[in-house]
Amino acid sequence: MKAQVLRSKAAVEERPLELTEVPVPEPGAKEVLVRVSACGVCHTELDEIEGRLQPKLPVVLGHEVVGTVEEQGPGASRFSTGDRVGVAWIYSACGRCRFCQQGLENLCPDFKGTGCDADGGYAEYVAVPEDYAYPIPDRFSDAEAAPLLCAGAIGFRDLRLSGIRPGQILGLFGFGASAHIVLQVARHWGCEVFVFTRSEDHRRMAREMGAAWAGTAQETPPERVNCAIDFTPVGETVPEALRVLDKGGRLVMAVIRKRTLIPALDYARLLWDEKEVKSVANITRKDAEDFLPLAAQIPIVPWVQELKLEEANEALVLLKQGKIQGAAVLRMG
Repeated sequence: MKAQVLRSKAAVEERPLELTEVPVPEPGAKEVLVRVSACGVCHTELDEIEGRLQPKLPVVLGHEVVGTVEEQGPGASRFSTGDRVGVAWIYSACGRCRFCQQGLENLCPDFKGTGCDADGGYAEYVAVPEDYAYPIPDRFSDAEAAPLLCAGAIGFRDLRLSGIRPGQILGLFGFGASAHIVLQVARHWGCEVFVFTRSEDHRRMAREMGAAWAGTAQETPPERVNCAIDFTPVGETVPEALRVLDKGGRLVMAVIRKRTLIPALDYARLLWDEKEVKSVANITRKDAEDFLPLAAQIPIVPWVQELKLEEANEALVLLKQGKIQGAAVLRMG
């Protein structure tokens, strides 16, 4: 099968993924072999390639996978051949530790990430544990469903952790694959949304999607935001987000592996009045299981830019440059 393989860390601009032929994986016990039709492109892949996150090497990246079940491994019975399924960032967790027992699989010390600790979906086939695959609602095409599996599901986790309530104002810093989905969920919940992004194209897109206000992170919005989510890859955004956060508000940091450090914070000006900063780690199965039906009910309309598997390096460069509108999705064949 064809697969894009990462063999060593490098700058994304060096286009380090190698399109090559590798054996089709064999599904193990309680696993399914999925014939991949689409795989989303995520900022986490930039971190893996450039060394801010350490994957096993060599590795096939990709954790927003949509395809059909081609084969079942020994003991696998959850899906039938031909079923359409999705695969997200969580490849597996131990199921036994105190975190797993509390539903916090994302904090499991044995957490394994798809396309990081195990080969992922930048390929024509992927083998995954059946308990970590999800039915895809009929409403979505393969390309539309792909970003829902990480950008959507982890964005949904960010949104819940922010504590936002109907009638409040949510601030979104950065407006890529995840934020443009979060905006739609927040509006469905009856929230106003302010978007902060350096890209005029992204500000225009945010307004078209119903943002009440859009500007840069350095601008002052018409009102303070009650909660905020930081999707940007740079530390300089954090004090700007805290600057416009209302008293008692919470800033959720969706991107922890920043390319630049968070500047020293002026406590009295930025953190006073019981403001909070909360990190987000990984994703649980429940995030995906709860989000996919909700996405179909709303319905979420993902903006996707489709590219071929052969164009994976180019897709990653465009993502790093902030030139993707919505989400980038690789199509097989």
